[in-house]
Amino acid sequence: MQQSAVPELAHTHTRPIHWVATATAVAGVVALSSVLQPRPATAAQAAEAPPRATAAAPVTTGVDFPIDCGPVKALVQKKASGDLDGDGTPETVVSVHCDAPMGTPPDGVYVLTRSAGGTHARVVATLVDPKDRTTVTSLTVTDGAVLATLLGYSSADVPSCCPDVRDSAKWQWKDNAFVRSTPAGAHSV
Repeated sequence: MQQSAVPELAHTHTRPIHWVATATAVAGVVALSSVLQPRPATAAQAAEAPPRATAAAPVTTGVDFPIDCGPVKALVQKKASGDLDGDGTPETVVSVHCDAPMGTPPDGVYVLTRSAGGTHARVVATLVDPKDRTTVTSLTVTDGAVLATLLGYSSADVPSCCPDVRDSAKWQWKDNAFVRSTPAGAHSV
C-alpha cells in the first residue's frame, strides 16, 4: 500500500462542531425555502398578449320576448353567453317558455344583444319558434356556436305529454345570419 504524499487533512475527521455546522446549514436552507416559494402552478399556458377587457353579456330582465303567453308571463329556463358573431362582445342565448300552470309548454330559443345605447338587451334572432312545439333540454355556447338538445314530436298525433323525437342542433353566425346544422345521426325516435 502506497502512502499518500498529502498529509491528513483536519476536515476529514468528523467532530461535533462539524455536525453543528451541517445542522445549521440545513436549517438555514429549509428556512429560506419556506420563504422563497415559486408561483402556484396552473394548467393554463401563459398568455402571449394581455387579455382585453370584455363587455358583460346581456341580461334577460326587461326583455320583451316574441312569445304569446296570454295572461301568464314568459320564463327564462336556460341561458348561455358567448361571442357568437366575432365582434368581441358577448351575446346571450336563452330558452323561454310560458309559465303555464299545467303541462310542458313549448320553448322558444332567442339570441339577445345589447341595444345601441348599451343599456338594455334586445332579441336579434329566433333560433327555435315556440310554434315548433319543442322543448329544450340543454343549451350551451361553445366556440362561437349555439348547441342545443331539443325534444319534439314526429307528428301532430303524438300527445303533448310524450315527445318522441330527440334532436341535436347547432347554429353558427355565417353571412349575417344564424345557420342551423344538425350533426349526423342526431335524430332519434
